[in-house]
Amino acid sequence: MTDTPKFEETSAEEAPALAETPAEESPADQIPPARRPIQWPRVFAYGVLPVLALVLAVAGGYLFWRDAEADRADQAREDSVRAARSITIAMLTYEPQTVEQQLGAAKEQLTGAFRDTYSSMIDTVVVPGAKEQQISAVTEVPAASSVSAYADHAVVLLFVNQTVAVGENAPSNTASSVRVTLDKVGEQWLVSEFQPI
Repeated sequence: MTDTPKFEETSAEEAPALAETPAEESPADQIPPARRPIQWPRVFAYGVLPVLALVLAVAGGYLFWRDAEADRADQAREDSVRAARSITIAMLTYEPQTVEQQLGAAKEQLTGAFRDTYSSMIDTVVVPGAKEQQISAVTEVPAASSVSAYADHAVVLLFVNQTVAVGENAPSNTASSVRVTLDKVGEQWLVSEFQPI
């Protein structure tokens, strides 16, 4: 009787262990995936250029606003100096025959509490005195300078020369400096304060 060779049997527990032996990893599996390179033209086109355009637009808008404000201030300065000069001359110049009309017209170029004060003074002092004593006054403003000027408020310094004649007497000259405050009402500059200095 011949002996048949015996094969060793593997138990069920050992079988999976043999099957799970890891295979050798190839070198290609060990290399990490390549990162995409940064595309600088795209970053520049979509990131830097819009930010730069926004900064330039804001800067341009600010400079335009600042330039417009400077133009408005210059215009206010010119207009307020011109108004202060002409209103002052109107307030202080009169003839005895037309004093009411002249100073009444000047009163229309005043505003606020100063208008009331001026109106009271011309009604009670200047007009009666001019008529009774035949007083006439001629006023000149040889120099004027803006102290401050905004869109609706300004201060102007004036140098005023006034020549006053009483009846047949020789005229007398007086020189003074006046600080004139103006407020813009609508489109017109009106005097709101008049202070000799």
